[in-house]
Amino acid sequence: MARIKIALPEQFIYETMLEVRISDINYGGHMANDAILRLAHEARLRFLKSLGYSELDVEGVGIIMADAAVMYRAEAFHGDQLLFRLGLADPNPYGLDIVYQAIDGNNGKEVARLKTGIVFFDYQTRKPVAMPAAFAARVNQ
Repeated sequence: MARIKIALPEQFIYETMLEVRISDINYGGHMANDAILRLAHEARLRFLKSLGYSELDVEGVGIIMADAAVMYRAEAFHGDQLLFRLGLADPNPYGLDIVYQAIDGNNGKEVARLKTGIVFFDYQTRKPVAMPAAFAARVNQ
């Protein structure tokens, strides 16, 4: 099976620091494989909030995650501070990818790269909708 490769964006447009919590640790003593997606979710919420949005209201429509991919690069441990850097990639009429890079704040080592495919979504009609032009303009898409 071919390994997943996630290219980093040309520029990151948002950064936030998140701590690895005890609930993120597995029986191997390091961050569990599913925990990185929860941390990325928090980073995405903070990014949207920095723009005045929420996952249910981006210029009047919501977002929904269509897919996710993770490349694990190094272990992380309880109490580690991870710098999440976010960038946008592959815009299309209905969405885009958010690319995340998680870096260990103690040693600068890359812990993970993630990509989440985001689709703009009308939760009342339960259907995808076009990316709001005002959002695209704000994030320079």
